[in-house]
Amino acid sequence: MNDSFAQLIGQPQAVELLTQAVKQNRVAPAYLFVGANGVGRGLAARCFMELLFSNGLSEAITVIRTKLQKDNHPDVLWVQPTYQYQGQRLTATEAAEKGLKRKAPPVIRLEQIREIAEFLSRLPLEAPRQIVVVEQAETMAEAAANALLKTLEEPGQATLILIAPSPDSILPTLVSRCQRIPFYSLDTAAMTEVLKRIGHQEILQHQAVLSIAAGSPGEAIAAYQQLQAISPELLQAVTKIPKNYIQALQLARDIDKALDTEAQLWLIDYLQQSYWQQWQQPSIVKQLEQARKSLLCYAQPRLVWECTFLKLCQ
Repeated sequence: MNDSFAQLIGQPQAVELLTQAVKQNRVAPAYLFVGANGVGRGLAARCFMELLFSNGLSEAITVIRTKLQKDNHPDVLWVQPTYQYQGQRLTATEAAEKGLKRKAPPVIRLEQIREIAEFLSRLPLEAPRQIVVVEQAETMAEAAANALLKTLEEPGQATLILIAPSPDSILPTLVSRCQRIPFYSLDTAAMTEVLKRIGHQEILQHQAVLSIAAGSPGEAIAAYQQLQAISPELLQAVTKIPKNYIQALQLARDIDKALDTEAQLWLIDYLQQSYWQQWQQPSIVKQLEQARKSLLCYAQPRLVWECTFLKLCQ
């Protein structure tokens, strides 16, 4: 029965809880998958669906896995946070494909919760039950969360899976109606296995990236992609503290010209790890943390970096 979860590494407790629920025919109407981003919560949801829909039959799992990978199973609704743009709702991926830059993060909207209710108003077409997955459930506004609460009270022939970083990040009334499934950061061995299995073993050579990831393969991949998006010349320059004021001002200008605010915020994470490995001085980390706060308050980025590097020069 655990074959469905063969792809999920480093989460034995979650696998045990979910497989036993199916084995004992005690599947809850709602689950809350809690843990850091990138540790396997979304993958676990897909594995759980395979198990629920196939009843453990390997030949059925293959067919169902194909449908789930193509996102065309008629009894599955996967809900992601969205942006509102010109009358359309766009996921973060769709917004990136269109080249849209948004200052506010995407959210789960009230109309998306209404679509869940509409989806569950009909009977399952192929599977024994319907499944709804709500990613980043913590982004729901109170009105959307209250609307979802009504659905959780009467889910019908359905199981809902909410994915969030912690129980505290969503309304207590939602938490109380879900069975909690914890997900944990991976240890070094599990991180190594996951990154090698999915073809990202090169990340293992970047200690700063691994430190930023903090046991999350997904975060490690995202951090490495950010790293690759920065030119080698700029990266080499920023990983050394400027020797004088002229270099500090030049570096601040180059960062402001080459990187958008999101990339600059990530660069602060990277520099905190890189500088700490080189010098282990808490004062440097604190100065970079102040730069992060200033950027988040929409201060002029070039000025933020100029002040930061000028202080580091001293």
